[in-house]
Amino acid sequence: MSAGQRRGRADLELDAIRVILSALEPLDGDSIQRVLDYVFGRLSISRTTPSPLPLPVGPSTVIPTKETSHPGPQSSIRDLKEEKQPAASNQMAALVAYYLSEIAPENERKGEINASDLERYFKQARFKLPKAISQALPNAAAAGYFDSTGNGLYRLNPVGYNLVVHGLPRIDGNKNPSSKRPKKKSRVKSENKSSRT
Repeated sequence: MSAGQRRGRADLELDAIRVILSALEPLDGDSIQRVLDYVFGRLSISRTTPSPLPLPVGPSTVIPTKETSHPGPQSSIRDLKEEKQPAASNQMAALVAYYLSEIAPENERKGEINASDLERYFKQARFKLPKAISQALPNAAAAGYFDSTGNGLYRLNPVGYNLVVHGLPRIDGNKNPSSKRPKKKSRVKSENKSSRT
């Protein structure tokens, strides 16, 4: 390949980078990660594949940086639990599955989990164990967070993923809508009483 051809190819690559960065700019880290994961999978690209052609670096060159859409491998399940504050075993089960598929060190990562995984990581996170650990995943699947893959294994589905990434921690306003209603009713009653007198 001649120097002119290499320069032309590098220009095309830089143009592609600018287009991609421009498209990703309005998205947040989690959305960016999902887009990149899909594109890598769709094009059968390995993340460890080295670039065959070094990009020319100049004053106007934009070098894309690695996105960190979730805590790095140094984060523990306990850190994630403290950040997300799950209130029930179903939520904690989803947290464990998310941790093992997205955050855990490479040698711990897995896409499917079972009851023994829950017990291990509930203990590591210091989250209270349910009375029947064997029922925790079926219950979480019934709540819509997991899909069963057979043999006691469960995979976090999009509902569970969205719960962990976007739904936790629960905002106080979402926790207590029912407690606000009686106050409104009692206020209405007191207003009615005052109007009668």
